[in-house]
Amino acid sequence: MRQGVSRPETPRDRREREALEEDLLGNPLAGEPLRQRLRNFRPDAGAQLTALGGPLAWMRRLRAIEAELAVHEEQLAEAYGALRAECRDAERFAREWRAVAERWDFNHVNELIERHNRHYPAESRLPMNPRTGDFVLVNGRPYTREPLEAGWILARFPPDGQT
Repeated sequence: MRQGVSRPETPRDRREREALEEDLLGNPLAGEPLRQRLRNFRPDAGAQLTALGGPLAWMRRLRAIEAELAVHEEQLAEAYGALRAECRDAERFAREWRAVAERWDFNHVNELIERHNRHYPAESRLPMNPRTGDFVLVNGRPYTREPLEAGWILARFPPDGQT
């Protein structure tokens, strides 16, 4: 660990230095500033994770949205089964299930979705389509997510009992 101490030049070092000096004699760029080579690339998610030491804000938010959706689906499945067992009459079940769907609280996940829709393009550096003036599709779909409401529940757990 000879920090700050220079070592004497060896015959090998001298040969390498002389070879470099010889290469410089025939090089047309010797003594000229090198042109800056700009690279037009977009880092992938893996490179971003490595460089920043963890998932970006939009990645964490999408993961939180997916986790919230899974929790809601699990709770809805339990509520659907319990109400189905309680209500023997199909008409009564449909009416009460619609009421449950209307009352279901999606405030937290809808807030995450609203933040995602507002911030995702800037945070992910989503490019724009010059022809349409809109953001490009992400995996063939728009980046925006629809807020959850009763229709989302009824599409997954229909009141007619046909799941």
